[in-house]
Amino acid sequence: MSKIIYTDSDGTVSVIHPIGDVNDSIKDVPTGLSYEIVDDSVISSDRTFRNAWKQNSKVIETDMTKAKEIHKKNIRNARTPKLAELDIEFQKALETSSSTTDIVSKKQALRDAPADSAIDSASDEAALKAQWNTSILGTSPYS
Repeated sequence: MSKIIYTDSDGTVSVIHPIGDVNDSIKDVPTGLSYEIVDDSVISSDRTFRNAWKQNSKVIETDMTKAKEIHKKNIRNARTPKLAELDIEFQKALETSSSTTDIVSKKQALRDAPADSAIDSASDEAALKAQWNTSILGTSPYS
C-alpha cells in the first residue's frame, strides 16, 4: 500500500495513511507543501527516533544530530529518579558518618552519561541505541 510523505512547515516529516485510493488523500497535504507518494517499505516501523526523521525526496532518513539529542534526553529522563535515590543515600550516609565516596562517584557517572563521547561518534540509530550504559542507567528503553 502507498503512503504520502511530506515535510511539514515545522520541519517534521508527516505521513498520510490513505484509506482507499492514495490519490484521494493528496488533498490532505497542507497547501503549498510538496509531497511524495511512497511504498510502505520507505517508512520504518521503528519509531524510536521518529522526531529526528527528515525527508530526502522519496526516502525518510534519520537526522543523527536530532537523534543524539533525543537519546541524551532519554538518558536525562532515566537518570532523574536514580539521582534522587542517591541523594537519599547520601543524606543517610552523612547522618551516620559513613563514607560518601561511592555515592558521589555514582552521581558523577550519571551526570556525565549524556556527554559520553561514544554518543557523538554514533553514525546510525543502531550505534546510538548501543550507547545506553545499563550499568548506571538501568534497562535500555530501546530493548
